[in-house]
Amino acid sequence: MIAGCLTALITPFRNGQLDETALSKLIRHQLDGGIHGLVVVGTTGESPTLSEREHKRVVDLVVQETAGQVPVVAGAGSNNPAEAIAYARHAQSVGADAVLAVAGYYNRPSQEGLYQHFRALHDSTDIPIVIYNIPPRCIVDVLPDTMARLAELPRVIGVKDATGELGRINHERSRIQKPFSYLSGDDITALAYNASGGHGCISVASNVLPAECSRIQELCADNDFAAALAIHEQLVPFYTALFREPNPAGIKYAASLMELCEEECRLPMVPLSDVTREAIRQALQSR
Repeated sequence: MIAGCLTALITPFRNGQLDETALSKLIRHQLDGGIHGLVVVGTTGESPTLSEREHKRVVDLVVQETAGQVPVVAGAGSNNPAEAIAYARHAQSVGADAVLAVAGYYNRPSQEGLYQHFRALHDSTDIPIVIYNIPPRCIVDVLPDTMARLAELPRVIGVKDATGELGRINHERSRIQKPFSYLSGDDITALAYNASGGHGCISVASNVLPAECSRIQELCADNDFAAALAIHEQLVPFYTALFREPNPAGIKYAASLMELCEEECRLPMVPLSDVTREAIRQALQSR
């Protein structure tokens, strides 16, 4: 099982190009901060605007730099099953520990279509799969019965739940009869999600605060929810400020304040307003 705090790693750019030096710096910051795992080339990693070469290069570098110290989950999401399979096979070939596979956005498949999409990915590879369920971005929702059906596939090992429904995990847990990694996709709900049986969070905030975010998850694993809540509440203003405008512009700006990378994003992401910049700066300083 995959558990704890896994960072949804940003992809750093400089002058429109992948900044490999900054990527190495970000990875070292994560490992030094005690992170439990890394999720690369996902939504926060701006995967929709990466070329195939860039996508694969990021996965290559992260696997090399981590050198087995923490699990690496590589994004393999696409509304085209053939592309998803190609990315998953690459991740498998370079030594990633699992892939994160998103639902068929834009296509708007049925529940049967969703199942067959993920089934094709499963049957064409040998790497563990985490289902990424994020209806706000994909329109379609992997419903609990479909998730349970997918969990019957041997290498479907967990879910990144970004549904925004805190009760969703209860419906899934009642249907899934094997060890399964339940991971929150939102920092703000991660503590409550864990209290309902979750095992961790794929975090945006941990790009800059890996120690604090990891500590929350460790305390939850020890059932010390009161101590976890104390840290969580200190970070709520930061979580809130990060998402005033579309992700990952906020977390990239926060990373730039800590001199981890440039704040540069790719269109259609645009620079933050001055109001949001100030909110992030203040929240980061006052935590």
